[in-house]
Amino acid sequence: MTSSEIDTEQRYLTTLYARLDGLRDQAASHLARSVDQDATAFWRTELTRLESVDEGLCFGRLDMHDGRRLYLGRLGLFRDDDDEPLLIDWRAPAARPFYTATAAAPHGVRRRRRISTRGRTVVALDDELLDPNTATDDGHLVGEAALLAALTTQRTGRMHDIVTTLQAEQDEIIRAAHQGVLVVQGGPGTGKTAVALHRLAYLLYTQPHLRGRGVLVVGPSQIFLDYIGHVLPGLAEHAVVTATVPDLFPAVRVDRTDPPDVATAKGSAAMADDVAAAVRARVGLPTEPVEFEFEQQRVSIDAVTCRRAVTAARGTGLPHNQARLVCHQRIVEGLAQRLIDQMESVALSDTGEALDGGSADGRLSAADIRALEAAGVVIGPDDDRPRTILDADDRTSLRDTLLAEPAIQAVLDEIWPPLTATDVIADLLKIATDDWSDADIPLLDEAAALIGDIGSTPTYGHVVVDEAQELSDMAWRMLMRRNPSRSMTVVGDLAQTGTPSGATSWDEVLRPHRYRMAQLTVNYRTPAEIMAATTDLFTAHHPGLQPPRSVRWTGEPPWRQHTTDLPRDVAARVAEHTDGQLAIITPPRHLHRLAAVLHIDPTPDLTNRIVLLTPSEAKGLEFDSVLIVDPAAILAAGPLGHNDLYVAMTRATQHLGILHPGPPPAELAAISEPPRQLQIVT
Repeated sequence: MTSSEIDTEQRYLTTLYARLDGLRDQAASHLARSVDQDATAFWRTELTRLESVDEGLCFGRLDMHDGRRLYLGRLGLFRDDDDEPLLIDWRAPAARPFYTATAAAPHGVRRRRRISTRGRTVVALDDELLDPNTATDDGHLVGEAALLAALTTQRTGRMHDIVTTLQAEQDEIIRAAHQGVLVVQGGPGTGKTAVALHRLAYLLYTQPHLRGRGVLVVGPSQIFLDYIGHVLPGLAEHAVVTATVPDLFPAVRVDRTDPPDVATAKGSAAMADDVAAAVRARVGLPTEPVEFEFEQQRVSIDAVTCRRAVTAARGTGLPHNQARLVCHQRIVEGLAQRLIDQMESVALSDTGEALDGGSADGRLSAADIRALEAAGVVIGPDDDRPRTILDADDRTSLRDTLLAEPAIQAVLDEIWPPLTATDVIADLLKIATDDWSDADIPLLDEAAALIGDIGSTPTYGHVVVDEAQELSDMAWRMLMRRNPSRSMTVVGDLAQTGTPSGATSWDEVLRPHRYRMAQLTVNYRTPAEIMAATTDLFTAHHPGLQPPRSVRWTGEPPWRQHTTDLPRDVAARVAEHTDGQLAIITPPRHLHRLAAVLHIDPTPDLTNRIVLLTPSEAKGLEFDSVLIVDPAAILAAGPLGHNDLYVAMTRATQHLGILHPGPPPAELAAISEPPRQLQIVT
């Protein structure tokens, strides 16, 4: 690489940062002067956006056949005095050839240059000449493959964005025009999480109205959400809510985990009918008149009135608690009308005394008129219309009084009671109202939707679901309620499903929701040696699936070793480890014992050099080296233990080791034991 090339790009990068700093100063000035709440929020968001792209601001250049030179980066920048672009946002249409151009289809690109920076300094260049029949300006190319360089970079406990190294099949999915549910099936290391997040950033750029409608990213655990947390800000996007499924129903706290068979039953779509039946069953119809005392007289509500009121309330289609008000009002209206009819059927004197027996329709009879005239009330010749004692305000007041009467309210609540989601599900499952599991959350949400607890169901314009294979049918119903437009990016791998209630087929899960399928086929993360070691495990349990193809070899085959003292040998391997981040993946039964031996926290901290995790906690993460402890116990932990072991085996970017007490599982028998003198994990 020539210093002149570095100098050229450094000068341009300095120009870009000068423009960025100027925009930051302007935003800070506007923020300091703004008094309007909306303006303050806008300039605060704008300043945050400009501050988040400082690292890696510019990462690429396209030299076009028509002589144009286009620089690409994390956001668009323009000159102060005109609309000429200094830097093109990676999501803009003009930037797409940076990811898709090939020698066979160059899309007008003569040279593609990747620019690596550290802070505000250019440190490396990587050129690719797409048309060998044309020369570059300086007659030569510089650099090395940026993708492989990124793959060999040590892990930091935070996910890297892939905006600088997007590959063609990834870019096609990111820019897909599909408006409904897009399902991305991808095996380990295919970049499906990064693709989903970059697609979200692309959609926010091309469809800015989504910011106003809200966007949601759902992940399998808080560990995972922390791991990906800085990717979107690095792509200049901040208007995103991240959550696990339990986070979406914050009214309760999860305290326990159900056995697999119980979790599977709770996650079944049939539970939706059970929850609906439980809500409906709370409405009770009396078979006999219900009597109570109101203002020193016996009043009754008849069964026919109740039945008609319940039918009318259900006919509205309103949720239970809103329909309850309709039912109660119908019953009270009928009761009030009977009381009004009784009062209006009697003619009264000025002192409130009955003058005669009255008339059923409330009309003054001839005898009524004579009695009133005798009492000094003059009745004109045209006053033959019905005379009423109560005006409209009186009638409204009577209905309100009846509704507020405790005795009447008690009767009404017996017929159609108010409900809470926790009461309904606790009664249905025969559990306490303060004892919840992960599998209960979608049931609670289902009940809340039927009851009408609208505070628990905010909606979003677009939803990203990562590790989506783990979601039960009931969890999918919960997510669909939060995305009425059915605009979703769903990513996962059926070979990594770890929960018995999770997906075995995307079609079975998403058939009703207008979905389209996309496939990621290339494994950029996991070395070919490690993927080869998973072959027996994968083919034994997933004969219908095709594993992704690895693009690189490391020369470091995985190893396994028998152990008679698990804690001692794990500690020894950790002591030998000197390079990069090491994850120890263990079944839960060994977790606390190993944490004590290694003097580390059993709660994972992904910024540490040594991380201790269970297979479910490791899902979606990556590490330089992985040490798997007791694979037989992982296999035996549940009906999908083979998928958990597959997850554990495919987290490493460099080295994989396995310690097994007892004989190795048959699926791992082909993996070699290392020579005793070889230092394994480095």
